[in-house]
Amino acid sequence: MLEKYKYHLLLHIIVFTWGFTGILGKLIHLPALSIVWYRLIIASLALLIYFFWKKKSLAISKGEWWKIALVGFVVMLHWITFYYSIELSTASLGVLCLSTTTLHVSWIEPLVMKRPFSWLEFGLSLIVVLGIFLIAGDFDAKQTKAMYFGLLSAFCAAVFPVFNGKLAQQNESVHLTFYELIFGLLFLSVFMAFTGNLNESALFMSWSDFGWLLFLGVICTSVAFLLNIEIIKKLGAYTVSLSINLEPVYTILLAVLILAEHKLLNYKFYIGSVVIVLVILLNAVIKQQLEKRKKLY
Repeated sequence: MLEKYKYHLLLHIIVFTWGFTGILGKLIHLPALSIVWYRLIIASLALLIYFFWKKKSLAISKGEWWKIALVGFVVMLHWITFYYSIELSTASLGVLCLSTTTLHVSWIEPLVMKRPFSWLEFGLSLIVVLGIFLIAGDFDAKQTKAMYFGLLSAFCAAVFPVFNGKLAQQNESVHLTFYELIFGLLFLSVFMAFTGNLNESALFMSWSDFGWLLFLGVICTSVAFLLNIEIIKKLGAYTVSLSINLEPVYTILLAVLILAEHKLLNYKFYIGSVVIVLVILLNAVIKQQLEKRKKLY
């Protein structure tokens, strides 16, 4: 029993850590492209060290390379749009847009996995649109642009786990993540080279930035991912996915405490935030009840 509570506590520490990634978008004084470039390098190196430490083979199934490369591109795009959204506006807005990921999954997954379309999930998605409408009511052009990039980030965040679900049938998740990070780094490096962003000026960082980037790449990405795999084995995928929905709550609380973002956001933002978070939690609870009924019958 105590061991189970230990894993629950560890799970919430990880979700809290992920909630901190949005705050890092403000604490690291680098452009979004540079933040993601360093994150990909650091996380890839950390996973490579893990492979050598565990003496694990780096081999994966043949014929999967182009699919992994495509998912790596989507992961890269997800992180860039997420941090660019935060760069344009606030950490609270960026992570709130990202919290709509699970609802994007509701219509992407039926297309990819060939499962029946859920009208319930579609209805909940419409309520989320209402929440976003409340949030964006008084936005200026810059904040509106930030919201669009945040929603694009959420869409990308919904795409790659669905496709990873299929790829994971042939390969271990840690292998997929490692190679997706490598491909993401290659795509981003080429893009930055062609756009003139792969230079000393764009990549220069302070010691403070370096410390936060290490935390982001090692703790928030590699270590959190590896621990999450073990926690799923102990607690189950549903418990983990339900807890991850608390990430925007943690981020908004941290943004108020660390960045004082409550001074930049009005009451409509928080009403919309509550609507979106409640719908996401309601979606998870309803799914749990439906799963229980299936097991009974």
